[in-house]
Amino acid sequence: MSSGHTLTRSLLAFPLKALVKGSVIPSKPIDDLGINTIKPIVYALPFRSNVDLLTLQRYALSLGLPDPLEPLEINGHTFRRYVYISSRPGVFKKHSHIPSNSIQQFSALLKEHQNDSELDVQVLPITVLWGRKPGKEGQHKPYLQAYNVLQKGYVVMSSGRDCLVRFSPVVSMRSMADTHGTDTAIAHKLARVARIHFSRQKLAASGPNLPERYRLFERLMNSPAIVKAIEDEAKSKNISLDKARAEALKILDEIAANFSYSLVKKGDKLLGWLWNRIYQGLNINNAATVRRLAQDGHEIVYVPCHRSHMDYLLLSYVLFHEGMVPPHIAAGINLNFFPAGPLFRRGGAFFIRRSFKGNKLYSSIFREYLAELFAKGYSVEYFSEGGRSRTGRLLPAKTGMLAMTIQAMLRGLNRPVTLVPVYIGYEHVMEVGSYAKELKGSHKEKENAGLVIRTIRKLRNFGQGYVNFGEPITLNHFLNEKCPDWAQEIDPLGTSKPQWMTPVVNELADKMMTHINSAAAANAMTLCAAALLASRQRALSRDNLIKQIECYLELLRQVPYSSTCTIAQGSAAELVEHALSLNKFVVETDNIGDIISLDRKQSILMTYYRNNIIHLLALPSLIAQVVIRYQSIPKQSVIDTVQRIYPFLKQELFIAHDSTAIPGLVENYLLELERQNLITIEAESVNLNQSHTQVLMLLGRTISETLQRYAITLNLLASYPELSKTNLESHSQEVAQRLGRLHGINAPEFFDKGVFSALFVTLKQQGYIDSDGNCQLEHSKKFADELNQLLSPEVQLTIQESIYQVELN
Repeated sequence: MSSGHTLTRSLLAFPLKALVKGSVIPSKPIDDLGINTIKPIVYALPFRSNVDLLTLQRYALSLGLPDPLEPLEINGHTFRRYVYISSRPGVFKKHSHIPSNSIQQFSALLKEHQNDSELDVQVLPITVLWGRKPGKEGQHKPYLQAYNVLQKGYVVMSSGRDCLVRFSPVVSMRSMADTHGTDTAIAHKLARVARIHFSRQKLAASGPNLPERYRLFERLMNSPAIVKAIEDEAKSKNISLDKARAEALKILDEIAANFSYSLVKKGDKLLGWLWNRIYQGLNINNAATVRRLAQDGHEIVYVPCHRSHMDYLLLSYVLFHEGMVPPHIAAGINLNFFPAGPLFRRGGAFFIRRSFKGNKLYSSIFREYLAELFAKGYSVEYFSEGGRSRTGRLLPAKTGMLAMTIQAMLRGLNRPVTLVPVYIGYEHVMEVGSYAKELKGSHKEKENAGLVIRTIRKLRNFGQGYVNFGEPITLNHFLNEKCPDWAQEIDPLGTSKPQWMTPVVNELADKMMTHINSAAAANAMTLCAAALLASRQRALSRDNLIKQIECYLELLRQVPYSSTCTIAQGSAAELVEHALSLNKFVVETDNIGDIISLDRKQSILMTYYRNNIIHLLALPSLIAQVVIRYQSIPKQSVIDTVQRIYPFLKQELFIAHDSTAIPGLVENYLLELERQNLITIEAESVNLNQSHTQVLMLLGRTISETLQRYAITLNLLASYPELSKTNLESHSQEVAQRLGRLHGINAPEFFDKGVFSALFVTLKQQGYIDSDGNCQLEHSKKFADELNQLLSPEVQLTIQESIYQVELN
């Protein structure tokens, strides 16, 4: 290193330490990127800059990575531990080029790989971003811009507290040498590829250039689809074109976001304070997958589940802190009230009415606006459930936004479009009390400023929050599988609806919701809720609660549900202690020990948290219930019973497993239950272990209410095969309500008519009802008898008596 460089860096070190406060993406690069600290590491930076290099040094050392300013020794040769991909422009010189010493270093390192077959130098690309403010539409500056000395001084002063040090996946020079050779041309190619990579990193962090709002409106209002919609509106309502155009402009103004980076930055500080106040921690999983999609130029559509109004804020906050641009969010028009509406709009929200039905002008404008977002490369977020879940379960998807997404692709979008399912979970949902009231018949309170203030006053310890990114669904690949000729049906106006659209969108919706559930987070609250609600008295001793949680944890860890599902860390005792700290349980102590219970009100609220993860426990719970009811049963009979019931569970709970995988899964769960000494398996016979019945019984009860609902409908169908769909659903609901009152079932979804409606669909799919709506009596009776065997005698009796009462009425 020259003395000039040494002096410059020494002079810069102190002011940079005071001025620069950045964040690192990912926060644990060694683990997240699989960096091998034993192998040689060379850092690659986009531009020649001592400021960037010293900033990298500071954060690399804090992360346990080698000092970029220390020389690298390889086979007796000394190399710099960093390279620059572009030179820095001077004050009067605008041109930048690939520095010759970088090309020389790449070439020399490739030669070393030619001479040493064991060598593998890791090139670690580093992007130091000074501010993430997107540019303005019409600017022709590169996304990642080199600065001269004066410009660099200014950006450090203005954006030193908005610095992002982004580590990218390592590039193996061994792989490069083996695949492409070691000549100088390869070194040039590596440098050129790196320049493209760095530019994409900046684009992923800041997003595309933003238009002036009036220019966006002008462009949209002159689009052929909206011009035609205005003409049609004028004709159908017999009004002037000017009046129809004014109405269209008003609708566009109601819909469109007005993104402001400065508000996002201020909001980030406020939200950081808020999360620290109400949560003990935020757990983010699988964000690296999304970063790769953004870097590779995908149009990303985030599709989260919807638990709370917090979802909007939390996901944008998480994405911003993971080095990605916050998305444009489809928000319900009910949130467009002062002062929240204008703030949400500047944070990226665009507002959508609950229904477009009968309003062709509105639907045309909204479709054009959404297509514009996709065309310009803005990431988008929408909640496909259509509203917040009041029961804690995923709701069937509303398919309107999905259909418009595919219609936007049919306009000839030149980038891959990828859905990113997101599971958002909380150990406390602030609206859960109001959800319970609404399910009992109370009217939903309209969102307003007073409601926001009352909610803020109640903010307290909400435990942990979870944001798990699920397995992405690339729509181009999905459509290629389902409709190979889809790309030939290009429609510039985006108004066509091919015949294949509806079935394909419905299948996509199911897949999307399944991927959301596959990314579920099993946490202390959801596990304790499942255990206590399985007890008839909603109470367990502390020791028995810990044993039950241990059973759940081992099942989830030993037979993983999916690669994106997460299970709370820690022992069962630690999770129980954490759940108790949230003050939702009654703890009473006698001479023998602690009894942990739920009062009636909390029992209802706890069903919400149990329902968040009921799909994770559905299969082992069903297996446990079969063993409990039969006590000794051939293994094949267990498999057969589970296979007959599973399609109903899969449809209702959006379970991920393919039906063909059920025999293997049942085998795995049985082996795990045997390992836990809950059952014994002898000569292909599964037997209840009488000395450990309580744990297995509680596990089985998790799914018992679901089985009771199925039994109600199948017994009605077998008793009255002539019942129409409407009557079958309404009578099923009546019997469920009666059963709930007589047996103390407090789960709000137990007699939800929507659940029975979905059940009817599965009955048709599984052949219990034919395409004409006629009952297949023998088939239905056999299944009803099988379900009855899995219920307690008193519940069976109540169902039979209630069905008899239905007949009398």
